[in-house]
Amino acid sequence: MTAPETPDNPAKPFPAWQEKSRRAVSRLRRYWQEIPHALRHRQGVSHPSGTLPFTPPEQVVEATLAASWLGHASVLIRIGNQWVLTDPVFSHRIGIPVGPLTIGLGRLSPPPDPSRLPRPDVILLSHAHFDHLDKPTLRRFAGPHTRVITAAGTGRLVPRGFAQVDELKWNQNLSLGDVQLRAMQPRHWGARTAIDSHRGYNSYVIDASDRRVLFAGDTAMSDCFAPLARESKPIDLAIFGIGAYDPWIHNHASPEQAWEMFRQSGGRRMMPMHHSTFKLSDEPREEPLQRLLRIAGERVDQLVGLELGSTWLDAQ
Repeated sequence: MTAPETPDNPAKPFPAWQEKSRRAVSRLRRYWQEIPHALRHRQGVSHPSGTLPFTPPEQVVEATLAASWLGHASVLIRIGNQWVLTDPVFSHRIGIPVGPLTIGLGRLSPPPDPSRLPRPDVILLSHAHFDHLDKPTLRRFAGPHTRVITAAGTGRLVPRGFAQVDELKWNQNLSLGDVQLRAMQPRHWGARTAIDSHRGYNSYVIDASDRRVLFAGDTAMSDCFAPLARESKPIDLAIFGIGAYDPWIHNHASPEQAWEMFRQSGGRRMMPMHHSTFKLSDEPREEPLQRLLRIAGERVDQLVGLELGSTWLDAQ
C-alpha cells in the first residue's frame, strides 16, 4: 500500500477514493471508541481532571503584544488595547448534542476556567466545525462588551447575548477601535454538518498600530499567506495548526507544511496550535510538536507558546 503524501514522504498520494475511505475508517473508529465515554458525561465547560491553572501574568497589559495557547485553536491575544480570543473551545467533549449529552470526542487535556480569563473584547471564529465553534463555551463569554467576528454563513450559530456578531467574507476588513481585522481564504472547508456546505472559513490578520498577528485557523498547505511577506508591515506572530494531518493531509497541514507557510508569510515568531487536545486523527499525540521542533532546527527560537497555558510576551 502506498503511504500518504507528507513532506517527510514524497510518495504519490492515495487515489481520491482511497483517501475518502481512509478518512471514513479513521473517523468511525475514533467516534465508536468515544461513544461509551460520551454516554457517561453531560455537556458543559468542564473536564474530569479539573481545569488548567492559567492566569494571565500582570505584565501582559504592559506588553505591546502577548499570546497564550489555551489548547487546540484557542489562543488569548493581547494586542493594542484589546483582548482577542480565537476559537474558544473549553468543553470536555465536542460533537453533536443529544439532549444533555454530546456525542463526540473527549478532551485530552484540561481547559482553562473561563471565569479566570480576562473578558475578551473580541472573539474570532475561523469556521463552524465543532472543534472551533463550541456553543457551550461561547455562552460562557456572552455579554454586552464582547463582539464576535466569524466567517460567512456562520453568524446564526453563535449564541445570543453578545454585543454584536459580524460575518467577514474573504478579503473584507473591519475596524474595531485600535485593532483592524482582515479575513483571508485558507485551504479548508466550513460545513458544520454534511448538508450545510455554504458556510465560510477564514484566516485572520489582526492589526494594531505597531503589532501584527496572523491567525491561520485550519488550513492545508497553501501559498495564500506568502503575499503577507511583501506587505510593508511584518507579521510579528503567526499562529498555525500543526496536527490532525493523518489521514487529513488535504485539509490540515503537517508540521513541515505549517513551518513552510510560516516562512512564506515572513513571520518573526510562530505559535503552533491544533494539536494534543482532541484525538482528531491517527498520528500519535506527541508527533506534531516533535516533527515541528525537528524541522525548525537551529531556528527553534522562532517558536513560542509550546507549553499549554504558557504566555509569550513581546514588549518591543
